[in-house]
Amino acid sequence: MAVDYCIIGSRLKQARLKSGLTQQEMAEKTNLSVAFISRIERGTSHINLKRLSEFCSILNISEGYILNGVSDEDDKYLYNEFNDILKKCSPEKQKLIYKLSKVIAEDDE
Repeated sequence: MAVDYCIIGSRLKQARLKSGLTQQEMAEKTNLSVAFISRIERGTSHINLKRLSEFCSILNISEGYILNGVSDEDDKYLYNEFNDILKKCSPEKQKLIYKLSKVIAEDDE
C-alpha cells in the first residue's frame, strides 16, 4: 500500500485548522518555513515519521488518524483492521478467531 501524501497533508491541514493554528504559527512551532508547511499540506512535500510525530503532538492528534483516517478514540477504530485480518484468513482460522473473540468478550460480562 503506497503512502498518499495528499491525504496525509489534507488531514494535517484539517487538524491544524481545527486547532485554530495558522500555517505561520505551525511554522514557528516546528522551525519550518510557511512554504514547507504549505507543501506538506498539499502533499507535494513528503513528511517523515519524526516530523509527523512532532506535528501530531502539537495538534494533539494520533499518528494513526493522520496515516489511516481512524482515531483510536473512536469505539470502532479497529473494525477495518479486524476485517483486513479476517479477509486474509482461511474459513477455519476465521472460525477460530471468532471463538476466541467470543470467549474474551464473555469474560467482560
